[in-house]
Amino acid sequence: MAGYKTVVVGTDGSDSSFAAVDRAAAVAADANAQLVITCAYYPADRHEVEKAQEALREEAYQVVGSAPAEDTLQSARDRAARQGAAKIDTVAVVGEPVASLRKTVEERSADLLVVGNRGLNTIAGRILGSVPAEVARKSGVDVLIVHTT
Repeated sequence: MAGYKTVVVGTDGSDSSFAAVDRAAAVAADANAQLVITCAYYPADRHEVEKAQEALREEAYQVVGSAPAEDTLQSARDRAARQGAAKIDTVAVVGEPVASLRKTVEERSADLLVVGNRGLNTIAGRILGSVPAEVARKSGVDVLIVHTT
């Protein structure tokens, strides 16, 4: 079996998501794969921020505006490099996390998606859904859910 060629990982700047970045970077380094780190965000327009807050539920990620997304991606890139990943791309995507991850996986023809388990075992996650559960059902590629919480 051939190793992974393109690994996508999402981050929102939380410790949990950075743990997923660390694991994705280690997998990418071992496979000599391309690592694509993505951060979904909402534009900083006040109306859009209010709309995003309604859509995101309290445990979802909270990146609003492209500047925080770019800062988060730079921190994640630095972490990934320390884990040995050599081929690293970053991408900020406007939108909610699940759709943004799926879009990045499709656009980059990724064969592995890495996410943290935050929200997976909470009551809200069980009732309303969580990012790891939704991407596992909808991604169409292998999904590695990293124990981060």
